[in-house]
Amino acid sequence: MGRLIRGKSFYKKPWYGSYRSMMDRCYKEKSCNYNRYGARGIRVCEEWHNIENFEKWVEENPYFEGATLDRIDVDGDYEPSNCRWATMKEQCNNRSNTLYITYNGETHTISEWAEITGINRSTLNNRYYKGWTIESMLTLTSCQGNQYTSKAQRR
Repeated sequence: MGRLIRGKSFYKKPWYGSYRSMMDRCYKEKSCNYNRYGARGIRVCEEWHNIENFEKWVEENPYFEGATLDRIDVDGDYEPSNCRWATMKEQCNNRSNTLYITYNGETHTISEWAEITGINRSTLNNRYYKGWTIESMLTLTSCQGNQYTSKAQRR
């Protein structure tokens, strides 16, 4: 059951699951994500060990439906200056293993480049790890036999 403090029931709050998961992955060794958080030294600031203080942060940084609690610096602790509510897409682009690629002065993740170029994310990922040049990876879009064409060649 949810924790009660002075008559407050937090488990019904829409953000409570994020709070509970944050605490579990940082402190419960049996948590399935402990090895990626607590075991790496990721902690929750002392202030947020009091759920009422976390609730005050939520009031200043409103939760929205579908939001996930995201650490801006993925190697930093959970603390007010390092956390935000994010969409799942934003969170996926802010992982410790996120690959950033710079081309023509623009830096984006593989997922973002997929949206920009219209090339499937898996295709871009495969090309990168097969050693393609960044230009070829991001500009060659269709394959006929063993011949790739660029958007410019198809016009």
